[in-house]
Amino acid sequence: MIGMHSGGRYPLGIVQVWAAVARGGFGTSSKKKRLKVFTYINIASYQIDTPIRGNEEMEPSKLIAVMLFLSLSTCNAANSKLFREYIGAESDSVKLTDMPINSDVEVHFILAFAIDYANGTTNGKFNVFWKTNNLKPADILSIKNKHRNVKVAVSLGGDSVDGHHKAYFNPKSISSWVNNAVSSLTQIIKQYNLDGIDIDYEHFRTGPNTFSLCIGQLISTLKSKGVISFASIAPFDDGGPVQSHYLSLWKKYGRQIDYVNFQFYAYDKGIGISQFLSYFDAQASNYKGGKVLASFISGGDGGLGPSNGFFEACNELKKQRKLEGIFVWCADESKEFGFRYEKLSQGLLASA
Repeated sequence: MIGMHSGGRYPLGIVQVWAAVARGGFGTSSKKKRLKVFTYINIASYQIDTPIRGNEEMEPSKLIAVMLFLSLSTCNAANSKLFREYIGAESDSVKLTDMPINSDVEVHFILAFAIDYANGTTNGKFNVFWKTNNLKPADILSIKNKHRNVKVAVSLGGDSVDGHHKAYFNPKSISSWVNNAVSSLTQIIKQYNLDGIDIDYEHFRTGPNTFSLCIGQLISTLKSKGVISFASIAPFDDGGPVQSHYLSLWKKYGRQIDYVNFQFYAYDKGIGISQFLSYFDAQASNYKGGKVLASFISGGDGGLGPSNGFFEACNELKKQRKLEGIFVWCADESKEFGFRYEKLSQGLLASA
């Protein structure tokens, strides 16, 4: 947004602010000359409106804040040091203590999954479906106490229930689903010492609006109650219901969603670096304003594999200051590779 002057519209930049400072000065006399500037800053959208008027004054301290925000608004978004990985969906042999944890990176482990499936419908009453042998409350508390840079979340939904029945999102009513979900998830989150939730429903028997309202109200309520500190979504580009449901959610509740774990590995196997970057830019545009993470699947079964150019693509994103983080599906599969791609990911992020 650009400023309004009495003569029309103009873009206000750093040069103009410094010109104004030179013109008005901060002043040192008892009267303390004040720069006559009226400034409106819309911090939420990082837009600045600055009309300069002759009759309104600004304190020097406020001017410094204006210059700081103007400076920040001209900078590119910074890279992030966030690493995330799903765990517990396929095997009970992986321990949190097996996982590499770089102290210079923020690490999120995401338990896969909690599901609210009952007799073919989703009622909001979530139960633990991840492999709990090595992912008990004590295990989670221990790893968090040992590594202060570790947080743990739970992912909701997933593809199927025990690999047999599709985990459809199919609530009978919005209010009952939200009430049940808040209650059951609060209990699980507190019991397992968790920090956040991830939304990974992939099958739907209800429209985008109902999905958006249910999930949006769930996230908002859990945050307002202090139950969680962050929330993420895990969409992929199916050209159909998955993308449309998540885009509807994003449109209505995007400000409540902290991270977008976009499943770039859902694209065809064997895509090249340039194609990956093109897909990344497209999804960053779809989820505009969100922290879209780059992703790979451990075995390289889809998208751009970790041994076929993924890290080269991430280095390019890093150069462009677009690397908001990396997430991996999943620790259960990575164990056979000695977690080498996790180590590479965290090393790359640590230098971001």
